Amino acid sequence: MPARRSPVQSLTFEYRLAQEAINLRLQANGMPAGVRRTELLRKARQIDVAGEINNWLSSPGLQPPT
Repeated sequence: MPARRSPVQSLTFEYRLAQEAINLRLQANGMPAGVRRTELLRKARQIDVAGEINNWLSSPGLQPPT
């Protein structure tokens, strides 16, 4: 039996992260102040940080810990 191929991603990981953060912020902007809105904004910020960490980890100048 041949090995299963994983689906090819047409969009980059960074792009998908950015789009998700934008979507969360748009959802939050349509809500009144409250717990759910705060959670959406927090999640958007976490996604921003994940993108920054991913950029740092994939940078060519990254040095291994000593």
